[in-house]
Amino acid sequence: MRIDGDRKKKLIVAFHFQFANRAGWDCDGCRKNGLEVKRRCGYLPTEARGEPRLVFVRKRAQSDECPKSMVTGESLSLLEEFFVSRRLGMQSGIETSARKVDAFLILREEMEREEKDVTSSEH
Repeated sequence: MRIDGDRKKKLIVAFHFQFANRAGWDCDGCRKNGLEVKRRCGYLPTEARGEPRLVFVRKRAQSDECPKSMVTGESLSLLEEFFVSRRLGMQSGIETSARKVDAFLILREEMEREEKDVTSSEH
C-alpha cells in the first residue's frame, strides 16, 4: 500500500514546516492581522479563500493553503515518531504497518536531502 499523493504532500509539507519560521503562522495573530484570506486558511470555507496560489514554499515543499491548517494530526504524529525513532536509533519491527513504513521512507528521503543541503552549504 502506497501513501496517496495528498497524504504524501501533507507529510512533506509537515516535514518542511518544522524547519520554517513558524512564529508568523500563528492562527490568532494571523486572524488579528487579517491574513487568513491572504494565506488561504483551510479553516475558512473554500469560496472565501480566493484563487489558489502558493502561500508556503520551502525547498521542494509547497502548499496553496496555510500549512498550519493543511497538515493533519496524523502527519504530525508520524513526523514526531520518525524523529524519535531516528534519535533513539530504534528500528521498526515487522509489526509496523505498511502505511508507517511508507511514511518513514518519505521522511527519511526528505531528511537526507536536508542534511545534504546543510553539508553542501558548509563547503
